[in-house]
Amino acid sequence: MTLLPSVGRELSNPPSDGISNLRFSNSSDHLLVSSWDKSVRLYDANADSMRGEFKHGGGAVLDCCFHDESSGFSACADHKVRRIDFNAGKEDILGMHDEPVRCVEYSYAAGQVITGSWDRTIKCWDPRAASGPERSQIGTYKQPERVNSLSLVGNHLVVATAGRHVNIYDLRNMAQPEQRRESSLKYQTRCVRCYPNGTGYALSSVEGRVSMEFFDLSEAAQAKKYAFKCHRKSEDGRDIVYPVNAIAFHPIYGTFATGGCDGFVNVWDGNNKKRLYQYSKYPTSIAALSFSRDGGLLAIASSYTFEEGDKPHEPDAIFVRNVNEIEVKPKPKVYPNPPA
Repeated sequence: MTLLPSVGRELSNPPSDGISNLRFSNSSDHLLVSSWDKSVRLYDANADSMRGEFKHGGGAVLDCCFHDESSGFSACADHKVRRIDFNAGKEDILGMHDEPVRCVEYSYAAGQVITGSWDRTIKCWDPRAASGPERSQIGTYKQPERVNSLSLVGNHLVVATAGRHVNIYDLRNMAQPEQRRESSLKYQTRCVRCYPNGTGYALSSVEGRVSMEFFDLSEAAQAKKYAFKCHRKSEDGRDIVYPVNAIAFHPIYGTFATGGCDGFVNVWDGNNKKRLYQYSKYPTSIAALSFSRDGGLLAIASSYTFEEGDKPHEPDAIFVRNVNEIEVKPKPKVYPNPPA
């Protein structure tokens, strides 16, 4: 494990309030950022320029995702799901939930927008339809509790809710979850992210732990699952434990970064159960993480998440760091030489 001195380049014109999420585009180094300051911003992470901004009048923006290079979707506290087009400079309302919309994902496989809300539902939308929920909404699917996190890989949709529930769907048949699970972790789920190879998902909790899970229910596959402690420290003989807010998988190597309220970003090799790297401490909590499409950049939201209530804190900031292969590439296992 190596500690790097640099935290990366800080982007200009950051949001003025908490950063709820950031995501790299699948086709460029454009970065989409949502914030509690009611904005969604588009940055060119390489040029350090803000390409555009939408201010949503109704409330905090709790999530965002790309549709294509210059357009995307936002999930808002005013219950609305918005479609935003930076080239045209226009936004419209794709649909609504009955409570704040916590998560939004775009499925390239299904051509659908999927949203999760604190109204205990998942909704699927057709973004090609004319504006208005009666035309664009494909379906509503009840959840056992408030939706906290969503993740997609291929046709798999993983829904993590309050009460430690995890529902796994096949997007081609949303009538019922394929699997209903309970989180392996004892405390509230913060983030769920699917493995890029489509075999399972990582799930993090408020209590400094991550679990590694597999879709395949066979005994052999389930024997591979495990959980580990992270983002914690010992002080005066007692453990101080921090929420793990963010998980991001490297698109090439399948290793992953976690970000916690301790201000640290760690990189892990999940297959070999090893920490590969820890970056220098950031000014405040890590709220979100995203690798660029080729894994060459890592965007980090350093943004206080109010885990200790309202108190003075460092300004919200977005850092972009160049990723060195040594930080993310799994190290080969060293086997002892057989006796001669």
